[in-house]
Amino acid sequence: MVNTGDTAWILTSAGLVLLMTPGLAFFYGGMVRAKSVLNMMMMSFGALALVSVLWVVYGYSVAFGDDVGLGLLGNPGEFFGLAGLMEDTTGEAGGLPAMAFVGFQAVFAIITVALISGAIADRAKFGSWMVFAGIWATIVYFPVAHWVFDFTLTDEDGTVTHTGGWIANDLAAIDFAGGTAVHINAGAAGLALAIVLGKRRGFGREAMRPHNLPLVMIGAGLLWFGWFGFNAGSALAANNTAAVAWVNTLAAAAAATLGWLLVEKVRDGHSTSLGAASGVVAGLVAITPACSAVSPIGAVILGVIAGVLCALAVGLKYALGYDDSLDVVGVHLVGGLWGTVAIGFLADPDAPAGVESLIFGGSVDQLWRQVVGALAVLVFSFVLTLVIGIVIQKTIGFRITEEDEVTGIDNVVHAESGYDFASLGSSGSAAPVAGQVRATSTEGIARSTEGVRA
Repeated sequence: MVNTGDTAWILTSAGLVLLMTPGLAFFYGGMVRAKSVLNMMMMSFGALALVSVLWVVYGYSVAFGDDVGLGLLGNPGEFFGLAGLMEDTTGEAGGLPAMAFVGFQAVFAIITVALISGAIADRAKFGSWMVFAGIWATIVYFPVAHWVFDFTLTDEDGTVTHTGGWIANDLAAIDFAGGTAVHINAGAAGLALAIVLGKRRGFGREAMRPHNLPLVMIGAGLLWFGWFGFNAGSALAANNTAAVAWVNTLAAAAAATLGWLLVEKVRDGHSTSLGAASGVVAGLVAITPACSAVSPIGAVILGVIAGVLCALAVGLKYALGYDDSLDVVGVHLVGGLWGTVAIGFLADPDAPAGVESLIFGGSVDQLWRQVVGALAVLVFSFVLTLVIGIVIQKTIGFRITEEDEVTGIDNVVHAESGYDFASLGSSGSAAPVAGQVRATSTEGIARSTEGVRA
């Protein structure tokens, strides 16, 4: 029988997580320069559209179909087109309609792909990004989701009815809501693509400040709001585990914000709104794998350390020479690694996951499992993304030309501008001012564009 309360919570959580992708578009969009804002937001919306379709056709089956061997891949044909799931009321957890679980996991796939786009802001062709998004989701995210999120199921007699992925079942690493599958996965991919596409023109020499900090703050707020569905929804029920995950998510994000702002104050002499927004996301990333395994005090400790680590890590791109435009590596890769490994240090046996850690129980058993799981996803994602990126760059081209980058990717790729300043203070019926030249013809527009490029 369908549990209507649990089903309502999961569908609500799915809606909250879906909202995170437009929230990410705001967050990333505000962080880039004005000439790139639409392209940055379109990369998130493009991922939302494409991955949704792929998930329905075969993505869910690859991620949650019965394992075809070694815990690496679900059967792509088992649920092709979601066949056979519309009337199934058992799903991945008793009482949940299968389609509720399908929808909930779909939005995880969407935002994981969208997260990568921040590493290559200002310089990637939109068409090439869409090709990359489809390939990456297919051969990287869907299999990794199978490794991490697909649990082996048994019936009342102990007979295995479904075989899942190796990290969840054989390794038994804990990743409650996606520290490995989402954040380490996207962070490693972002690093690989940043290396393939190279640095933005003027990186390290010119100021590339966020053009709209209120937009960044709005995006961070939407991400924080949606993240409660991300983490608490991963309990797959309206129960105590969901409640603990909710409180831990709140505590860790708040603590990380304070940690990031403290680093800024000590290092730079002032705390910034961009730092506050980034600290929120760093804490949310770090608590994602651990929200069922730590106590609220553990969440605060984990969050503070995440804020400090990520605030320091964003400077690595200048020291090491890679251009991770919006700090996907510094926040998602570093935050995801810390949150995943921290379970081995801070897990509390009294928390819903019920595992001991080095500090609470003196055990290193969970620690090594967490490290192996984190490193496996990191290496897999980085290597495959590097190959995908190089192939796209060598064939259809991934990066726009330097001339187009100077002009602005919004204008060149999308034929739009985020801010139509030319229309301010004028009406369409106003008569031309004597001596004023208006670029209304195609030739006039071309001349104006050439002037901008010059």
